[in-house]
Amino acid sequence: MRFTDLAAITLFGSLVNLSLAQDVAPNYSKLDAWVCHPENKKDACDRDLDITVIAPDGKFSKQPWKETKNQPIDCFYVYPTTSLDPGMVSDLTPGKDEELITAYVQAARFRSQCRVYAPLYRQNTVTSLRAAAAGKPMSGDRSVIYADVLNSWNHYLQHDNKGRGVVLIGHSQGAGLLTRLIAGEIDRKPIQKQLVSAFLIGSAVAVPKDKAVGGSFKNIPLCTAEHQIGCVVTFASYRATMPPVASSNFGRLRGAPEGNVTACTNPAALTGGKAKLDAAMSTVGEISLAHKEYLPWTNSPKKVPTPFVSLPGLLQGECVQRGEFSYLEITINADPNDARTDDVIGDVLTADGGVNTAWGLHLIDMSMTMGNLLDIVGKQTKMYLGK
Repeated sequence: MRFTDLAAITLFGSLVNLSLAQDVAPNYSKLDAWVCHPENKKDACDRDLDITVIAPDGKFSKQPWKETKNQPIDCFYVYPTTSLDPGMVSDLTPGKDEELITAYVQAARFRSQCRVYAPLYRQNTVTSLRAAAAGKPMSGDRSVIYADVLNSWNHYLQHDNKGRGVVLIGHSQGAGLLTRLIAGEIDRKPIQKQLVSAFLIGSAVAVPKDKAVGGSFKNIPLCTAEHQIGCVVTFASYRATMPPVASSNFGRLRGAPEGNVTACTNPAALTGGKAKLDAAMSTVGEISLAHKEYLPWTNSPKKVPTPFVSLPGLLQGECVQRGEFSYLEITINADPNDARTDDVIGDVLTADGGVNTAWGLHLIDMSMTMGNLLDIVGKQTKMYLGK
């Protein structure tokens, strides 16, 4: 990831310096065990969220961030694989261009709809993934990964929830952990009635072919309508011009019972079909896997003055089935005659600088669909509250 020290200082310079031992479980009664918490006004989510909208003619218009006060529901967010710590399992010191930037890009904008809780947890690291890919898997205690997420969830329920509705949000490793949490702690349990929805992005949720419920969850269906609640939104994204390859991990199941497929729900069109995506692309960084330098957002390069940018009409998504893969196919509506960029950057790079097609657009799954996800939460909240 290309994320400058200057940007990091600007965004996170006021954060408390955390240093928690790797072998000590986080104490979730302490604010410094949370990347984002409503009571911490200097955390990763309490930053500048203004967005610049770039029209096809290249005109910039700034949309200042308006924080919603007294949000009626909560969001519980678990971040993806982002730690560059040297071991198999991360410590609990959040890196400015690891856990902090990731939560900022993926979770902070949900504050327009909900109170955001994002626990620190000892996760499987990027270092460990790279070692495994090189045939040199690392050793460590994997049990602490889920244990931390479970403990943070239980602490949240006991001390903060107070009967409120909640949206669960996770990406990649975070989505996998929340899938396990939902199956074991929420599905067919009393707490299920408080589930507004679950966004399990960049991970595999199993459903029986042509059905909306079953597989990973027994009683929690996929979201197939705008105002449906208690349901799941899930997808993995690939370019239309660069579909999954044999080595791709996202968008397919491994070891699931026969008859199950990977679920895909298009956040821009829950009923199905192709629709334009409402993106909030980051101008300051993404999760910490190397990708190409950012392209200029306009043909005549012009600095975007905000940490997020919107490009209405540029991106389009549709859930498709291609062999064993089910995924959100991203079409870029490039127009060489307009003043905007004709591409977006989000591909993972190989060691020699080429595009690693196996990863698709995994790094920007949530950025490309952020506005759509926020719209879903807003509509679901009204339905949940009976408004």
